[in-house]
Amino acid sequence: MSALLPVEEAQARLLALRAPLGRETVALADAHGRYLAADVLAERDQPAAPLSAMDGYAIRFDDLPGPWTVTGEVAAGSAPDRAVGAGEAQRIFTGAVVPPGADTVIVQEDVAREGDRLTLTGDGPDSRGRHIRARAADFAAGDALLAAGSRLTPGAIATAAMSGAGALSVAIRPRVAILTTGDELVAPGRAPGPGQIPDSNGVMLAAMLAGEAAAPVQPRHIRDDRATLAKILKELARSHDVIVTVGGASVGDHDHVRGALGDAGGRLDFWRIAMKPGKPLIAGTLGDAILLGLPGNPSSAFVTATLFLLPLVRHLAGARAPLPPVQRAPLAAPLDAGGTRRDYLRARVERGVLTPLVGQESGRTLPLAAANALLIRDIGAPARDAGDAADYIAIA
Repeated sequence: MSALLPVEEAQARLLALRAPLGRETVALADAHGRYLAADVLAERDQPAAPLSAMDGYAIRFDDLPGPWTVTGEVAAGSAPDRAVGAGEAQRIFTGAVVPPGADTVIVQEDVAREGDRLTLTGDGPDSRGRHIRARAADFAAGDALLAAGSRLTPGAIATAAMSGAGALSVAIRPRVAILTTGDELVAPGRAPGPGQIPDSNGVMLAAMLAGEAAAPVQPRHIRDDRATLAKILKELARSHDVIVTVGGASVGDHDHVRGALGDAGGRLDFWRIAMKPGKPLIAGTLGDAILLGLPGNPSSAFVTATLFLLPLVRHLAGARAPLPPVQRAPLAAPLDAGGTRRDYLRARVERGVLTPLVGQESGRTLPLAAANALLIRDIGAPARDAGDAADYIAIA
């Protein structure tokens, strides 16, 4: 346990501790942000019939340039009651079914109507099928529309609804407990006493999880007491899939997470990662629950949560690709060479250019508020000049 684990190895070991949690069926209204447990196949053609894309008149293209006799009207939501014959037109509205015989829609701005007589006043349609949405132009019955493991965005939910689905099979949301530790912490909004600071990590991690497919979580705080921590870990393991501790992960006299995990009957899987900030990360199991011990400095907690907690929650929630994607952008300024641990520098990407922020100390929160990226500087990476490409992870 003394060697520092590479980040990728630690991530792989963490996700291997438990498989996704199974599946349940939820209504579309409750599906946002969840991960599909099964592919979504279209139950119907969309559109199910040729539809008008514009307000105008349904005609036969061969009858151009007119004139025409208007013989009927078709509105969205109704079916045509007669076909369009030679020299005939039917008034039609956007989204209405094109009547049989018609193969083109002429927009209302290009015609003039007197009674039932319709004449061309503009250029008219330039091709057969103009302003008509063909049957199954979006998708056809049986088409695979959404893949298992994909996240249900508003657009994906709209597609599922249009496909004929009213409910979807999704992975079960993991239940996550957040436990901040430390005698120095007081609840946000309370006046700190001598040597105390506000507990920023609990609310930060709860906010990070609020955008994920996890059950709602309310952070708790306990003092630095090993026996109390072991008792609470045991209780939480019976009702949660993931227990996140914050603080107490290092080697100080008041760092009790590893000891309390063992006291509660848990198993340590790994400890200490070759990264900065966030080296003293802990991962283990307690019954069916996974314990993830994050360091207590705010930037360390944020970076490790981005790289480990959020991917773990996504994995348990059924995500096909739970790890944050790595992107590239040119540097706005020179960057020093890398050291013995991989650096995750708080940075900003603006107009496609990546700038590391001033103030990379792990206890500072102001750079977190300004950052929208984590700039990755690998172990032993050479110094880079402005304009050189660098890897980064986008953050909210």
